[in-house]
Amino acid sequence: MSGRNQVNIADEIKSRCNIVDVIGRVVPLKKAGSNYKGVCPFHNEKTPSFVVSETKQIFTCFGCGATGDVLAFVKRYYNLDFKGAVEMLAKEYGISLEGAFRSNKDKEELYEINRQAARFFYRALREKANPGYTYMKNRGISEDTLNKFGIGYADEQWDSLYKFLLSKGYKEDKLMDLGLISKSKERYFDKFRGRVIFPILNTSGKVIGFGGRIIGDGEPKYLNSQESGVFQKKYNLYGLNLTGKDVRNEDAIVLVEGYMDVVSLYQHGVRNVSASLGTALTENQARLIRRYTKNVILSYDADQAGQNAALRGLDILYNEGCRAKVLKVNDGKDPDEFIKKNGKQAFKELIDKALPYGDFKLGMAKAKYDIDDEQQRIEFLRDAIVILKEMKPMEADIYIKKLADDTGISEGAIRFEYSGNNSQEKNSGNIRQQDGTNEMSAAMSLLEQDLIKLMIIDKSFVELPGDIKDSAFVSESGNIMYNRIMELAPDSRQIDIDKLIEGFDEETSRQFDTIKDKVIPQGREMDIFNECIERIRKRNLKAKESHIIMQLSMADEEDNHEEIVRLTRQLMEIQKKIRE
Repeated sequence: MSGRNQVNIADEIKSRCNIVDVIGRVVPLKKAGSNYKGVCPFHNEKTPSFVVSETKQIFTCFGCGATGDVLAFVKRYYNLDFKGAVEMLAKEYGISLEGAFRSNKDKEELYEINRQAARFFYRALREKANPGYTYMKNRGISEDTLNKFGIGYADEQWDSLYKFLLSKGYKEDKLMDLGLISKSKERYFDKFRGRVIFPILNTSGKVIGFGGRIIGDGEPKYLNSQESGVFQKKYNLYGLNLTGKDVRNEDAIVLVEGYMDVVSLYQHGVRNVSASLGTALTENQARLIRRYTKNVILSYDADQAGQNAALRGLDILYNEGCRAKVLKVNDGKDPDEFIKKNGKQAFKELIDKALPYGDFKLGMAKAKYDIDDEQQRIEFLRDAIVILKEMKPMEADIYIKKLADDTGISEGAIRFEYSGNNSQEKNSGNIRQQDGTNEMSAAMSLLEQDLIKLMIIDKSFVELPGDIKDSAFVSESGNIMYNRIMELAPDSRQIDIDKLIEGFDEETSRQFDTIKDKVIPQGREMDIFNECIERIRKRNLKAKESHIIMQLSMADEEDNHEEIVRLTRQLMEIQKKIRE
């Protein structure tokens, strides 16, 4: 499914359509200076007062006041809603609408199909003897843990799940979309066969996908659900629906590689645990983690692949503002093996010894060289300088001292190498960072961020004054957050953050992370709220001012003299209110 939303589609349509062509098909237009004029289709008139600007891609009528872009015209002229207008223009201009209008009803059906599949797998593990149950028992997993994680079994038959879901009335195309079945030579068959099944749930407790571990030999060892309308790996973490509360209580998360690592650690008492859904941690998963804690312990496999994954994960977590460490398993190749052999306390001791970001990265670099060899020591330091430049200045200062002690090379020489070629890179980095901040602010103003923050700390701020309710949020992310808050507000005394963030897209999630960390001075909440309301009212006045100025710029002095006088008076009133 395409990741585009309705706003993206609308922007694409407006960039591909020429408003003069679209309106010109139904309204005879004549060139008038830099604009086009015609008789307004929305009210009866004999003298043309309907103006279309090709440069600005807008229309306005000086008789009835109708105005807007190409979508606004199509909606009004053909009596369509937003979706209908988009569909009409998209079809005409060959623009795909895949994924743009998936309804909540469609999503709920996909969730329900997955829930039914999870129940099917769950019963299959427990109703009669099977290789899946034997495998999990041999791995030391208790009945209670199996039930907590909803672990199931997919038998070796080719169509058990397919027949079950078909009997429930579900269509093949939906099952294909979810990756529950496949098709070959006009025959449908189950995708998961002969596997232990780990249901993947989002933080709201809905089944979004499955992971299947093969029993015995075969490839792939693990088979995961394909991405679908309800499942995108990069936005989710395995087990967090069950362990999120423990992560918050501990103010730390142990991040592992596999399903069995999560299940085994949880059973042995390490409850603040989760796993990325795939080999590489993503920026979106790091942002999800930050909603629960900034403290992350990476506990990946001890082999080279696991250590390389830890290295990549460290950079992502560091860039997202997390305090990340790497736990090295020294007795057993993975956390599952280690904790079964040594127990919870020994694993806790490994957590206490976990290496911080800088120590781990420099240690990995150092392991490539023989530090006793003078030339290799210099080569190591060159690699180390690159790592230092990725750090914040205060952290780099600490590690410069450590490197001097470790290598016997003077601190001054290391600082010279670090600083000598660093200023230009640091400056360009600062520019990029500032640009990113500006982009975010352009998308969602500080005013909108303050309002959302007030709403999530005190529900009494959710209800906005009537005159600004529909115009308070102008950014896409702000509207998504506000609409979601309005949905949740009637159901609880305080906004449930976990429910709120469910379904946020990548950009909205990123901006919400910033809002969540904002601090509102205690006792000043009402003052800040009132300031926000006044600023919105002023912003609305400025928008009206700009709109009238735009209309005046399109008006013909001879044909629209009375309208120009009226608009000028209105403009003066608005400008007076702005000054006040």
